[in-house]
Amino acid sequence: MQVKLDHVTKEFVGKTIAINDFSATIKEGQLVALLGPSGCGKSTMLYCLSGIYDVSGGRIYFDDKDVTDLSPDQRNIGLVFQNYALYPHMTVLENSCFPLEIQKVEKSERVRRATEMAKLVHIDEYLDRKPSQLSGGQQQRVAIARALVKRPQLLLLDEPLSNLDARLRIEMREEIRRIQQETGVTTVFVTHDQEEAMSISDEIFLMKKGVKQQIAAPQDMYDEPANCFVADFLGNPPINKVPGYIKDGKFVTEEGDFTITWSKLAGLDEGRKVYLSMRSESIDKAAKGSEVVGNVKVTNVYTMGKEILYYVAMGQHHVRAYIDPDFEVKKDDQIDITFKKKGVFVFDFETGERLV
Repeated sequence: MQVKLDHVTKEFVGKTIAINDFSATIKEGQLVALLGPSGCGKSTMLYCLSGIYDVSGGRIYFDDKDVTDLSPDQRNIGLVFQNYALYPHMTVLENSCFPLEIQKVEKSERVRRATEMAKLVHIDEYLDRKPSQLSGGQQQRVAIARALVKRPQLLLLDEPLSNLDARLRIEMREEIRRIQQETGVTTVFVTHDQEEAMSISDEIFLMKKGVKQQIAAPQDMYDEPANCFVADFLGNPPINKVPGYIKDGKFVTEEGDFTITWSKLAGLDEGRKVYLSMRSESIDKAAKGSEVVGNVKVTNVYTMGKEILYYVAMGQHHVRAYIDPDFEVKKDDQIDITFKKKGVFVFDFETGERLV
């Protein structure tokens, strides 16, 4: 099923606008991540999709059907909450069957479908256990099985991994992707964790203060951020961000103590205040024949297994860089640097608009 959000707005009492004129399309069978910092409106969007919240403006369509005014039970959605919301007095099988019991499905059919879902999410050996006898990851699987047993057109996941430890989070996000691909159900996954969003989603809807910042495939968003916020939000380690201005077609730090000479700066307005943002993996020592953009001093070197992270000084700014280890760069070395083809951007200082 395809989902269309048409100029959706949600305003709470007190004129707090949680979602502001949001339009987007979720294609059939996609897993979409609603991503953004706390308070950006992503969970509110999920509850508007589910029908738990009424929208203040705009329309929501499931395929060609306008569901804006329909209640949750009329939308054929499956919803998995952050805290699992399992019934403690019921077994795994009873919890999984419960949505079908509400729909008055015959008992034998309930058990058959619940058992089928339990096998899909790998909890079929725990059908007689109560939630208190399960690990966090197992409880999450039960919650997903319960949501899927209704055969929903849309699966909604509200930060489903936030209560799990780091190792289990990785395992469960891979499981969620597997389950989604096997069922083919259109899925919306709310998270504030960029790594989760980038690892399992087909597309990311990145939000800030209720406003859509960018919609793109994960790698496309990383490689081609629409604005400064997007570039800042994605990436680990965070993108290097140095404030400055344009002078004679070059970038000069705001303190005036370091200059970058880069061909892509040509044509930018003289004196314009900007941010020069650089992914760590996009800075390298200049090899013979490459464009030299600056000369820096290596201030620190951190070896982390297969990776070596260098800190280099651009005036008063210490910038992270993954320099090719074949260059054998050491602390206190003075080196020429170059920029790779991807991962270096220029943004307007005031608006965050991407210029390069």
